[in-house]
Amino acid sequence: MAEVSEKITALTLAAARWVTLFLAGVLGATAAPAAAAANEALAAILQKAQVLSNQGGDYDNRFGRALWLESESADGTATGTIEAVLDFPFELASEQLGIPGNWCDILMLHFNVKSCAVARQPTGETVLDVGIGRKHERLNGRVYRVSFVFGIVQRSKDLLHVRLVAEDGPLSTRNYRIVVLASPLDAETFVVKLSYAYDYGIVGKLAMEAYLNTLGRNKVGFTIEGEDADGQPRYIRGMRGAVERNAIRYCFAVESYLRSLSQPRQQQIEARLQDWFTSSQRFPRQLYEMDRDAYLAMKRNEIARQRAAMTVGAGG
Repeated sequence: MAEVSEKITALTLAAARWVTLFLAGVLGATAAPAAAAANEALAAILQKAQVLSNQGGDYDNRFGRALWLESESADGTATGTIEAVLDFPFELASEQLGIPGNWCDILMLHFNVKSCAVARQPTGETVLDVGIGRKHERLNGRVYRVSFVFGIVQRSKDLLHVRLVAEDGPLSTRNYRIVVLASPLDAETFVVKLSYAYDYGIVGKLAMEAYLNTLGRNKVGFTIEGEDADGQPRYIRGMRGAVERNAIRYCFAVESYLRSLSQPRQQQIEARLQDWFTSSQRFPRQLYEMDRDAYLAMKRNEIARQRAAMTVGAGG
């Protein structure tokens, strides 16, 4: 608990530094939009840090760490937002998360991501061509193609702002956004705000509701709405439950990727697969989908097929 309290105090100082820089205009007029977004994100974390400090350093007991989750589903948009302290140097995170291909390695940890390749468009845009499919491996199963435009909005010694945006997604969903704002906390940690969001129309909403009322009827998120008759937590369901699960999964994927970099290169893929599964299974009520052996076998096969396809493409 003392360690968390120290980090919260440091987080308060880091956020205050950002507020000062922003108000003083040190970042410059051309960086104003990104600076405003960073200021807003870090000010929100500052507010949480102050609340926690007033509570004697306690933190969200859903996660047992300095990590906060919020979600919203309204007006055709579902959003899940993570604010967390991650135990890696900011310089490492900024370097690695600013490389498009590394995001393919991150996204591939998710059960439903079946492939990912980086392409350079004639317009100069960098695109991640992502294949989305059912969680269980099916060679002939349907895969939706989702093209994320990758962009670094700003990168400096104090800020990384990365966006992945896709116009279209599966089941009539659209305007997918994965947004990362990160700033150093101390020499060994950084604070991150990760948002996962998408828009849905009536078709997408009906399709999602049909899934959540059948195959996904037992799926829940992390937000507690109340208690059931037995006094057990009643967790959020529906769109908010879905977006919360995926926001957490992508946050864990970022962590697992960064953690794997401490391993020899030939062991990094296996290390992050194992690590991501372990992290996810700390919350089986929300995140369990299959057992470890099934997950590892599926992902090893998907990664091997992707590498083979890239080799053939390079050779052609």
